[in-house]
Amino acid sequence: MGRKKTRRKPLATIWEVPDELWRRIEPILKEFWPRKSTGRPPAHLRQTLNGIIFRMRSGCQWDQLPAKYGPKSTVHGWFQRWAEGGVFEKIWAVLVAECDELGGVQWKWQAADGMLGKARFGGGKRRARTPPTAGNQAPRSTS
Repeated sequence: MGRKKTRRKPLATIWEVPDELWRRIEPILKEFWPRKSTGRPPAHLRQTLNGIIFRMRSGCQWDQLPAKYGPKSTVHGWFQRWAEGGVFEKIWAVLVAECDELGGVQWKWQAADGMLGKARFGGGKRRARTPPTAGNQAPRSTS
């Protein structure tokens, strides 16, 4: 008879980055966008990341972000930069490693579902448009 697995408490849902996790993520963000000695001060990166997490989890529009996350244009701008720069993939790798260390990932049960993605550029054969028939048109009035 095998050993009985101890049941672990599920991990809490992340709405804001906890301090311990922030210490692991902050170097990734600073490496991507190092602080310059002159010019405008950069956005508060943790506040911005929390705004992005809130937006992704809640599904709200960018212009509906609570004010505590900073200006919506700043949060959206950093989201665009980080998405294009591959920063989220690096953060994702840290999160997966963190969850794996805590035993929060059961790899044999992971799956991806492509049903939510829309078909890009059609995907099927296009049917020929049916020309209108004379019977479907209203008679024209002459004045």
